[in-house]
Amino acid sequence: MTATARAVELVEIAAAAAADKLATDIIAYDVSDQLVITDAFLLCSASNDRQVRAIVDEIEEKLRRAGARPVRREGEREGRWVLLDYIDVVIHVQHAEERVYYALERLWKDCPQIPLPEPAIAGARRNGSAGSPGSGPR
Repeated sequence: MTATARAVELVEIAAAAAADKLATDIIAYDVSDQLVITDAFLLCSASNDRQVRAIVDEIEEKLRRAGARPVRREGEREGRWVLLDYIDVVIHVQHAEERVYYALERLWKDCPQIPLPEPAIAGARRNGSAGSPGSGPR
């Protein structure tokens, strides 16, 4: 893995924040060898538009406390797929239907996964997604 320590730190904080708001299928990829624009992608799902917004708000709050602010935020109006760009990390919070339809995991499956902290893994298990792409140890 070649993602920076800061990128991994932001992924861990964001994954735990997403789990706090009951996100499912949380998974992170080190895309640094494939892309020059970012080191990592974090993907997570929500069951409805309102939950997408709650997850996004929680991630932004926790990352702000860690000294990070997004340089770009897209998709907020629709609430189906919000992209948060922190330069080192790009976070995708998707409605479950969009997650299945766009299948971003398929695009990045050859990239190494970034291990997630126990709160994110436990949150995914608690939310009924055990066995999903982002719910188990790496």
